[in-house]
Amino acid sequence: MSHITTDDGIRLYVEQSGEGTPIIFVHEFAGDHRSWEPQVRYFSRRYRCVTYSARGYDPSDVPSDVEAYSQDRARDDIRAVMDALDIETAHVVGLSMGGFATLHFGLHYPERALSLVVAGCGYGAEPDARAQFKSEAETMADRILAEGMAAVGAGYAEGPTRVQFQNKDLRGWTEFRDQLCEHSTEGSSLTMRGYQARRPSLYDLGEAMTGLTVPTLIVNGDEDEPCLEVGLFMKRQIPAAGLLIMPKTGHTMNLEEPAAFNTSLDEFFHQVEAGRWDLRDARSKSTAILQQDK
Repeated sequence: MSHITTDDGIRLYVEQSGEGTPIIFVHEFAGDHRSWEPQVRYFSRRYRCVTYSARGYDPSDVPSDVEAYSQDRARDDIRAVMDALDIETAHVVGLSMGGFATLHFGLHYPERALSLVVAGCGYGAEPDARAQFKSEAETMADRILAEGMAAVGAGYAEGPTRVQFQNKDLRGWTEFRDQLCEHSTEGSSLTMRGYQARRPSLYDLGEAMTGLTVPTLIVNGDEDEPCLEVGLFMKRQIPAAGLLIMPKTGHTMNLEEPAAFNTSLDEFFHQVEAGRWDLRDARSKSTAILQQDK
């Protein structure tokens, strides 16, 4: 347990477990460094697992300036954690907000990523949903400040893509909800306003994605509606991407279905480390249905 300092002077709380090839876990808006416990317990037997709380999440610093929160900052905070821990390359695993950061990290620092796992990534990304998402994020930021995270978090945990977790594993979901309600009111509001509401649409990155050759696994729950179409878009744009859809699963997939999630990532890492995660065969992109013309 320790803190590292980013290039703009923010202290981030970091935990490490295990030895071996590093895995950096990047949490979602409703999570923190604790959200990856089922993954750390599984992967730390063979890997060096690193979790951290993003800026705005105790026990990391909670800067009071909204300009300290952005997509670029979230991307560069992954690099700051790696640099401080003398990690040159790592598998980078992100969920939701962390998935956005992971994708941007891969686009900007591909030489630092052994692989990317982009899970539950897509909220508000579709062009016709941008205005709605920005408006809802701003309203949520105001609510958090007015009511506090203890109140808002309880409702947030029962959103349409979280009830799957609640229905399957009430004990696990209750722990998730309680940890969410402990988050900093100021930090959560500023994260929602500065990062979530202002991040660019993934559809604006479509051309950049075509040049991403880092092995990438896109993971979505089939009942996480805001992410499904975006996942397909990323799969079609990123030549090194595979797409995994987890059945009867919502947004909090790593906690909701930890065994399936861990097994899928384990297989992915093995494929990557064996040099067997290839770029998509161009022949598979033919418009023909039965047999392409020769």
